[in-house]
Amino acid sequence: MKQILIVEDEYAIRDLLTLNLQLVGYQVMSTDNAESAISIYSENPESFDIAILDIMLPGMSGLELCSILRRENQKIGLLILSAKTQEKDKIEGLTLGADDYIEKPFSVGELIARVDAVYRRVTGTNVEQGELEMKSGDFALDKRSRIVTKHGVALELTQVEYQLMELFFDNLGVALDRDRILKTIWGKNYFGDVKIVDVNICRLRMKIEDEPNSPKHICTIWGYGYRWNI
Repeated sequence: MKQILIVEDEYAIRDLLTLNLQLVGYQVMSTDNAESAISIYSENPESFDIAILDIMLPGMSGLELCSILRRENQKIGLLILSAKTQEKDKIEGLTLGADDYIEKPFSVGELIARVDAVYRRVTGTNVEQGELEMKSGDFALDKRSRIVTKHGVALELTQVEYQLMELFFDNLGVALDRDRILKTIWGKNYFGDVKIVDVNICRLRMKIEDEPNSPKHICTIWGYGYRWNI
């Protein structure tokens, strides 16, 4: 069952999200505040595939909630809702572990496309066959279990971070431009800014590099993109 938790304090938007996601097959639970969302999530933490979080909530903010949910669950898909003027908040949300953001106002078509893309990512329904086990230096990637290890120890990666590693392993030593990374991970019809790539690369480096500020594995190709150093 495709299950989503919606946290939005504006009734009209919450109702719009709920109705349209239900129409395309998602089972939805919703609330208007972060504290209630934590309670709902805690009752059955493994049941939710995705959570959609408004940034501006009464009491605890959506960003705080995003951080809590990501600490609790590396696999859940997290989307944040933000106004176009909240650029700083969008970047902070991605840094805290959100997979994507949706700007208000949004179209129903855009919303469903974004949610479907995140759902495919967290459930692994878009995994292609091919070489299922790959190694590069101290790292190993298993496409069947969707696990990356370093020195034999599994890394706690979000699904976006895992997909980035999978893309690098499929293209060892190849310089990948930001636009290609964006379209591969977030989809060809992604509406957002390419800087989402940079934020997630930064987050991934924090988990895999011995010295994230001097990365040896994910190298920046200035003005172009990134390359996995073999």
